[in-house]
Amino acid sequence: MEYKTAEEFLVDIKKEFRGRDEEIVKVTELKRIEQRGKAMEEFVQEFKRAARRSGYKEKPLVEEFKREINGAIC
Repeated sequence: MEYKTAEEFLVDIKKEFRGRDEEIVKVTELKRIEQRGKAMEEFVQEFKRAARRSGYKEKPLVEEFKREINGAIC
């Protein structure tokens, strides 16, 4: 495929990889959540919001949840 301008090339690249970048950002957001001093109810709500956007399902999602709650609770 040939491009007349660099801008055409960049637009094409962005179209191709846009979804992938958004997915990576959402998964990273999920992995950054930690319970720390939050009440469990507050943490669960925050986790659920991030989980819906991450695309994670079932076992990987459960593993993330267990990794992020306080160790004493786990």
